[in-house]
Amino acid sequence: MSLLRRAFVPTAALLLSACAQQAPSTLTLENHPSHCQPLRLSAGQEFNLRLPSNPTTGFRWTLRADGAPQLKLLGPEVYTVPEEAGLVGSAGVSTWRFRAVAPGEALLALDYARPWEIGVAPAQSLNCRIRVDQ
Repeated sequence: MSLLRRAFVPTAALLLSACAQQAPSTLTLENHPSHCQPLRLSAGQEFNLRLPSNPTTGFRWTLRADGAPQLKLLGPEVYTVPEEAGLVGSAGVSTWRFRAVAPGEALLALDYARPWEIGVAPAQSLNCRIRVDQ
């Protein structure tokens, strides 16, 4: 697990600067820090949340707060493995699609944990404030 954490550190500053600005029509957040500066969206704007994941280890990202009613989840999580990995059990990416639907502030929060480990702190968490403008 420490290998995954080390992979996130180099791009944390880049993500923080991207989160603080007005988001483009489609935004992909990758290699996240645990907290993201407020993400500003316009009503009707869509974005993708992409997080490194490896379900073969038993760990899964789960939505703790889905940003409702300001955000609408557009479908279930989609897990993909890069073609170049070529190995069974390789790490991949979990992707969620969202649309900004109502003005206001919301929290988008996810935990990376093994669902059956009750009372154990998540290995990672993401907390991102969202502001939707009209």
